[in-house]
Amino acid sequence: MNPYQQKKRWKYLLLTFAVVIAIGSLVYTRYLVKNIARSERTRAQVWAMTMRQLLNSDDDDFFNYVIAVRDSLTVPAIITDEKGEIILSRGLDTSKAYTKLEAEYKKKKYDPSYFKEELAYMKEQHAPIKFKVLGDDNYVYYKDSALLTQLRLFPYVQLTVIAIFLLTAYTAFSSSRKSEQDQVWVGLAKETAHQLGTPISSLIAWIELMKEKFNAEDDVLIAEMENDVKRLEIVADRFSKIGSKSVLEEHGVYAVVKDFVDYFKVRVSKNISFELTGNPHLKAGLNIPLFDWVIENILKNAVNAIEGKGSIKVEISGNKVKNQIFIDITDTGKGIPRSKFDTVFQPGYTTRKRGWGLGLSLTKRIVENYHNGQIFVKDSEVGKGTTFRIVLKNTRNDNKTKTR
Repeated sequence: MNPYQQKKRWKYLLLTFAVVIAIGSLVYTRYLVKNIARSERTRAQVWAMTMRQLLNSDDDDFFNYVIAVRDSLTVPAIITDEKGEIILSRGLDTSKAYTKLEAEYKKKKYDPSYFKEELAYMKEQHAPIKFKVLGDDNYVYYKDSALLTQLRLFPYVQLTVIAIFLLTAYTAFSSSRKSEQDQVWVGLAKETAHQLGTPISSLIAWIELMKEKFNAEDDVLIAEMENDVKRLEIVADRFSKIGSKSVLEEHGVYAVVKDFVDYFKVRVSKNISFELTGNPHLKAGLNIPLFDWVIENILKNAVNAIEGKGSIKVEISGNKVKNQIFIDITDTGKGIPRSKFDTVFQPGYTTRKRGWGLGLSLTKRIVENYHNGQIFVKDSEVGKGTTFRIVLKNTRNDNKTKTR
């Protein structure tokens, strides 16, 4: 299993664990809410029975007992007659039923709408408790206590706090881990560049010696060997620049891409044809060794996707409105499923039996972090081919050196 798939599995496990915690918290809170709601219903029923006895009895001793029981009710309640008229209320803020008049004496005016609104809310929450007083039906309506209301909201507040904490911790951990990984990659890249330096210098010396010994200044094979050694120098230069502040210089995009395509196409199968079209006057801020790496990775990816004969087309165009340059690289390979358009740029993702799955990941980082551009899968169809698009800023009218 590659690192990307392993990371994906851990994400699913953590997500499953979080869902289990959330469901468990909700279920247990619902159990508590149900028990407390049942207890409050029982108290309301006892209060209704007490009020019935109070309204039907003339016994003073029983009256004192009823008052004590009545005061034990902790939830707001309202008693209505069979016509729905409010007879009595309990546990409500009666001050809200009065509004001050901006008159000469600043008297308070009674407003029954407060009790009506509370009654409507109680009717929505619970079924009424019915009892009779002197042969007439009366109804007790009540609403949840403040404790029960808070308990209903508690799991959502708890889950929100946990989610924020986990998100913050995950972000901090990922940032720290990414920074550590970047330092490792930078160190490895610079060490690779250092190790390549000595054999490259030796190869250059050996080629010069071969030219002198065999008088082969114009030999085609030696010329190609020189090209490959120069390529090795560029590769070493690329690795040495990883992690460093990149200096971008204005270059013609068409010319830079053409130079690499001309070098690359003679080193792959003749069954694959290359075509380069576009505007030769578009310019962008480029670091050529790093940008060549971008084109190389995409072209290699295209070559690997083509089975047998095929073609690769590179088209360079501009968007004057957005001041952008588009580099579209299209192959006739096996294509990419739409669900994998973003995944192909993830470190470790590869469809080949051999490979680290780092090519497109590095490509994306070079384009976005070093050239302030974008790269994405513009279009792809399984069995027909893929088009990658690189977006750069057009600097044709800006002669300043770009840095990042």
